[in-house]
Amino acid sequence: MKIAVIKTGGKQYVVKEKDRIKIENLKVEVGDKIEFDTLLIANGDKIEVGAPFLADKVKGNILGFGRAKKVTGVKYKPKTRQAKKFGHRQEFVEVEIEKI
Repeated sequence: MKIAVIKTGGKQYVVKEKDRIKIENLKVEVGDKIEFDTLLIANGDKIEVGAPFLADKVKGNILGFGRAKKVTGVKYKPKTRQAKKFGHRQEFVEVEIEKI
């Protein structure tokens, strides 16, 4: 089984074929093909490590877009009893890994 470590959106993901991952929002359309920079590929006992990237690319297919669950927080100023509640929903792109 091939496993790869890819980098996108300032983050690294461990993926294998047919995995579905949620990554940072990209300017793409549904159905587009996308290639990711590969940092590491492991196939059984054989491991290839890039410095910083490998020549091989991981290919994926864009499935759709969405927004994560809301995360809430509070800004509080002591002594004045001021509190401000805020929320945030991060946008993401769902990608299916086709080929390593």
